[in-house]
Amino acid sequence: MTDNHHQTTPSGKPRARAFGISFDGTPGSFNAITDVPGVAVGYSTLISGDGALVVGKGPVRTGVTAILPRPRADLATPVFAGIFSQNGNGELTGSHIIEETGAFNFPITITNTHSCGVSRDATLRWMQRVLPAALDSAWGLPVAAETYDGFLNDINGHHLSFEHVAAALDSATSGSIEEGSVGGGTGMIAFGFKAGSGTASRIVEWHGRRYTIGAFVQANFGKRSNFAIRGLRAGPDLVEPAIRESTPRAEKGSIIGVVATDAPFGFGYHSSGDIFLGFSTANREAALAPSGRIAAPILFRIRISIRSSTP
Repeated sequence: MTDNHHQTTPSGKPRARAFGISFDGTPGSFNAITDVPGVAVGYSTLISGDGALVVGKGPVRTGVTAILPRPRADLATPVFAGIFSQNGNGELTGSHIIEETGAFNFPITITNTHSCGVSRDATLRWMQRVLPAALDSAWGLPVAAETYDGFLNDINGHHLSFEHVAAALDSATSGSIEEGSVGGGTGMIAFGFKAGSGTASRIVEWHGRRYTIGAFVQANFGKRSNFAIRGLRAGPDLVEPAIRESTPRAEKGSIIGVVATDAPFGFGYHSSGDIFLGFSTANREAALAPSGRIAAPILFRIRISIRSSTP
């Protein structure tokens, strides 16, 4: 049944609805960013070693997530996009051209802070292999994002390679996708819990048509006291011990959010957080038009509000 995808991940991990938590809105078939037609997600997960940190050896708890905004053969076709940075203490490559042109092409990758350049460059190498015509007469500026996993991972050991990024891109698939400690989310912590990669979607009707909004996050932030469920602060009442980190940290942290939609012109905004990217797969003809006038309808606007509380 379709609802099974709302309850568990492909590996059998329970999702929020498995605990009887209800949410507003109607999810797509998989309650994932991959409910947006053409969008695919792939992971490479690196887990090895235990014990005390030895730079260059481990422990290794990292990886990379690949998000394809269009089917592989169509990756050179831009998607209209927008970004907004509330807290710019992080990196999102390709952001300048998105601000300039309102669009980007090629896959998105998300990894750890010190591997962001590796994932960006590896994406170009992968595109040269699978779709070389995309680089024959133009430059490439892939979108690569990061959050810091050095509390759990040997981040200065630089364990992520071009081959790991290529594997994530090659494995990208639609349908139900894994969540939690996978891909770029492998070394993430949020609200004192082991966190990582998460996704959801909603179906929205507008002027008699149905559109899909999908979100994907790499979560790495927050004190336990600020953990909230459906707007209610549950953190102070939880007795589960917070995850042990190799280096204690303050509340500061990061989140990367990617919002996709098949509604014309999807925009992302947020009132508190870090870096978010929104893109729309609609108006393909307008994205390809070399010049002149072409109709590009604006039917829908997404407003995202991510709020955090202070103690």
